[in-house]
Amino acid sequence: MSEVITTVGLTKIFRDFWGRRKVTAVDNLDLSVGAGEVYGMLGPNGSGKSTIMKLLLGLLHPTAGSVSMFEKPPTHTATRRKVGYLPEESQLYRNLTAVETLHFYGRLFGLAAPEIRERSRQLIEMVGLADAAARPVGTYSKGMARRIGLAQSLINDPDLLILDEPTAGLDPIGCRQMKDLLHALAQRGKTVVVSSHLLADMEDVCDRIMLLHNGRALAQGAIDELLRRDDGICFSFTGITKEQQKQLREKFNKVNGLVPQIAPPRIGLEKFFVDTIATAGEAGNQNARPGVRQTVELAPFIRATGT
Repeated sequence: MSEVITTVGLTKIFRDFWGRRKVTAVDNLDLSVGAGEVYGMLGPNGSGKSTIMKLLLGLLHPTAGSVSMFEKPPTHTATRRKVGYLPEESQLYRNLTAVETLHFYGRLFGLAAPEIRERSRQLIEMVGLADAAARPVGTYSKGMARRIGLAQSLINDPDLLILDEPTAGLDPIGCRQMKDLLHALAQRGKTVVVSSHLLADMEDVCDRIMLLHNGRALAQGAIDELLRRDDGICFSFTGITKEQQKQLREKFNKVNGLVPQIAPPRIGLEKFFVDTIATAGEAGNQNARPGVRQTVELAPFIRATGT
C-alpha cells in the first residue's frame, strides 16, 4: 500500500509576540497514512488534531520535522489539486445557494463550466439537498451546512479527503449516512483522514486511529488491535431456550468453576433510531417538510474514478 501522507518528527510550537514559547501544539509526530485508508485522529480539546490537519494542508508551517503528501510538500500545486478539506466550522458564503456555492469552488479548481454543472448536480443529490438546492446556504441548519460542506470538499474529485468533525450538527441518520459515504469513498480508492470527538463514529468508520494528548501520539494502530482484550472471550447464540441457558451455565461452572454472564443481545441505539425512522418514512407522512433527502449513493463522477 503506497503512502499518501508521511510525517517525520512533525512539531509545531506557537510563540507569543516576543517569540517566547507559548504552547507546543504538535510534538515530534511520526505518521503514515496509506492509499484507500480511513485514518482517525482522537483526542480531547486542545490535543492538536486541528493543528495537525492545518499542517497537512500547508496552512501552517512546522517548527520542526517534515510533512509530505503524495511524496510532495503540502503546498505544492499538484498536491493541493488532489486534496479536499472540510473544516470544523463550515465556511460558506451565506448569500449563495448550494448550486452557486459548488460552482464557485469548481471555478477555483479550474473545472470547465459543463463539468461544474454536472458535478454540482450529482453532489447535491448525493448529500440529499436536491430539494434545498436553490436556497441560500445561510438559511441552512448546521446539519445541512455540513452536507454542502462535504459536497464542496468533493467537487475536485480529490484523492485525499481531510475532514474535521464531519458529523458535527448531523442527526443520527445523517451521521450514519456520512459514515457510509466515507466507507464507500475508501472502497473507491480515496484516502480519508478524519477527526472527531464522537468515539463511536470513529470506531465504526476508521481502519486505524491515533490517540492524541497534548500534541503527542499516545497510541496508534488498527482499531481491532487496540481494542482487543485477551483476558476474556464472548460466545453468541441465537434461538436458545432458558433451559439450555441453565445447562450451559452448569457446564461452564463444572469445567472451570466460573459462571458466565448471560443476557439478551442488544442492537446499537443508532441502528434502532435509523430503522425506526426508516419504517416511519416507508409508511408515509403527509405533513413531511421538504429539505434533506436520505441517500448513501456516491455521485456518479466519483464512482467512475475509483479502483
